[in-house]
Amino acid sequence: MSEHADADRAGAADGRDVVGVLLAAGGGRRYGMPKILAHQGRWLAGAVEALYVGGCDRVVVTVGAAQPTLPDSVVTVVVPDWAQGLSASVRAGVTAAVRYPDVAAVLLHVVDTPDVGAQVCRRILDVADARRSALVRAVYSRVPGHPVYIGVDHVPSVLAAVSGDRGAGPYLAADPHTIAVECGDLATGVDHDLPDCR
Repeated sequence: MSEHADADRAGAADGRDVVGVLLAAGGGRRYGMPKILAHQGRWLAGAVEALYVGGCDRVVVTVGAAQPTLPDSVVTVVVPDWAQGLSASVRAGVTAAVRYPDVAAVLLHVVDTPDVGAQVCRRILDVADARRSALVRAVYSRVPGHPVYIGVDHVPSVLAAVSGDRGAGPYLAADPHTIAVECGDLATGVDHDLPDCR
């Protein structure tokens, strides 16, 4: 076993919790409303359920443009600078998540992929195996999507890399060790950016 693998296994022993971070602070400009409110909150409820049932130990939800009452099962993180773009939501949510003890990783998810369920989250978490050094992302017919698993070893670099409307995607794309996990058999992974039937 390599020294890197030994160190990773030791790090995992110190903490194996995964915190789901649901990015839902945006205003949904193209959609016509904050997506956290879409379909009377069903997208929000479905995404929270996917994270919990999929295997996350806690769930953090970022809010900003709209701040609905959230279930007691989640931790609400208000993003005052949400209008600056996705990076503000990533930064606030991930920073809150890694403050918990025993955290090995965060699982980033978005509120506007309603057909991504618990099976997708579980597949990503099974591949990641609570490794602190892992980067794992769902792909759909080889197209990158969400959720994405970010081991805590990468968190400082990810937070330094996000800006404006750029989230963690470019960082994952640039790291040759990122594991792409095909999930097209479970969901489309399509982001709903334009208005639909509410």
